[in-house]
Amino acid sequence: MEISQLLKGVLDLAVLAVLRDEDGYGYDVLRRLRAAGLDEVGDASVYGTLRRLFKAGLLTSYVVPSEEGPHRKYYSLNEPGRLRLAESGKTWLSFASTMNSLLGEAA
Repeated sequence: MEISQLLKGVLDLAVLAVLRDEDGYGYDVLRRLRAAGLDEVGDASVYGTLRRLFKAGLLTSYVVPSEEGPHRKYYSLNEPGRLRLAESGKTWLSFASTMNSLLGEAA
């Protein structure tokens, strides 16, 4: 199975997790995801995910002027986003535990 297929199912969770402790703008979120080991994540996927999570009411945003280029739109996790992160995190951990058990039996 390709990593890109797995990413489609967990990109929302990964983006919420990246924004848990520190606000970020699009490229910053992308950079942090890649630094965490998600090298295959695409630029357009991250920007689209940020917009979708914002429209769903899970993120807030604000603009910060930049002297070195265009203004940057920062995203931050709000309370509904924190709740979704907690719920989705529990679901992921349960799923990963099940998969680890299945893979352990197959080895």
